Amino acid sequence: MAIFQTRRFRPSISSASSLGDRIGVIYRANLSKHPFLLFGLPFITIMLAGSFILTPATALRYERHDRRVQLVSQEDAISMGLKGTVGDGQDDIKRNPRRRIVGSEKEEYYKLMAKDLDNWEQKRVQRFKGEPDGRL
Repeated sequence: MAIFQTRRFRPSISSASSLGDRIGVIYRANLSKHPFLLFGLPFITIMLAGSFILTPATALRYERHDRRVQLVSQEDAISMGLKGTVGDGQDDIKRNPRRRIVGSEKEEYYKLMAKDLDNWEQKRVQRFKGEPDGRL
C-alpha cells in the first residue's frame, strides 16, 4: 500500500499552465510579504485617478442640465413676462423681474445705507388663535 505525504501539494511556478496563472501565483505569494505595495497603493491610485477623471464629466453633466433648463421658448417667455428674444442665437433671457422694479444696485445700496441699523427694537409677531407662541 502506498504512503501519502503529509505536506500539501503546491505546484511550482513553472508548472502553471498559462502566463495568467503564473502571474497570479507570484502575486498571491508576494501579497502577504508586501500588502500595501501590492494592494493598498494600487487601490489608492485608482481612487484618485477616478476622482480626477470623473470631475470634468460631472461638471459637463450639470452644465448641460443648466443649459437645458435655461432654454425657454418664445411663448413661455411672453407668458412669464420676460424680456429678450429666443431663436436669434442669443438665448439669454433676462430672468430677474425684480431688477426692473428696484432699479440699479447703487440705488438699493444707498437705501440700505440710509437706514439706521443700530437703533432697533424687537417686536413679537402676532400669532393665530390656538397657535403656540413659544412662551413658557
